[in-house]
Amino acid sequence: MKKLISLVLAALLIASVFAGCGAKSGSDLKYVQDKGKLVVGITDYAPMDFKDENGNWTGFDAEFATLFARELGVDVEFFVLSDWGKKFYELEARNIDCIWNGMTITEEVTLNTNCSDPYVINAQVVVMKSDVVGNYDSVDSLKELTFAVESGSAGEAALKDIGITDYVAVQDQGAAVLEVAAGTSDACVIDITMANAMTGPGTSYADLSAGISLTEEEYGVGFRKDSDLTARFNEVMKKLMADGTLDALAEKYNLTLVK
Repeated sequence: MKKLISLVLAALLIASVFAGCGAKSGSDLKYVQDKGKLVVGITDYAPMDFKDENGNWTGFDAEFATLFARELGVDVEFFVLSDWGKKFYELEARNIDCIWNGMTITEEVTLNTNCSDPYVINAQVVVMKSDVVGNYDSVDSLKELTFAVESGSAGEAALKDIGITDYVAVQDQGAAVLEVAAGTSDACVIDITMANAMTGPGTSYADLSAGISLTEEEYGVGFRKDSDLTARFNEVMKKLMADGTLDALAEKYNLTLVK
């Protein structure tokens, strides 16, 4: 009897393993269409993803994601990544279907996702108080400063590449800017897209300015490894490029498309 029970339990265990494998195989596109929604991993990052006065997500990436979901015949749902450093885990765990948040295409991204073709040009820039930013016009001049940077970001990688290790790693780029505004860090490194939207006259941080660029980059969307959503995204992007939809969206948010 005990032997029979053991065999039954073993068979159930094997069945559950195969069922689990089956749930993670097959078409990602079908998986998204069957559940009726595309879950997009984001952070609060103007001008790519941010909330409007009514509390709804908007921005270049949010609008682009909505258009893509419409092409798939599904709704879009935005999932806020509370820890950007865990974005790949959230993707593989199927808590999200893609990472779409002004994400720089890096070696780490291409190793951990099936990354789309690039769509927007970006750069990592140094942001500091406007009255001193002109004093720092070379990489060597930056080495006396303390920095804040988003943990696991392209900005953090850029600092490491130039040999700067005196920095505090924070939750997101907005927190890095806040460190500089509060005077707890001399400078931060963020995407130029965010710097253009958040610093300078008429912005939330009028007394901050962008200084020198450390890198030139491109944004991409990260899907699961071997996902067929990537090819579908690239097709839709070409269509929206050709009909002028993305040009109008880029002009709205003061961005430069990859052509």
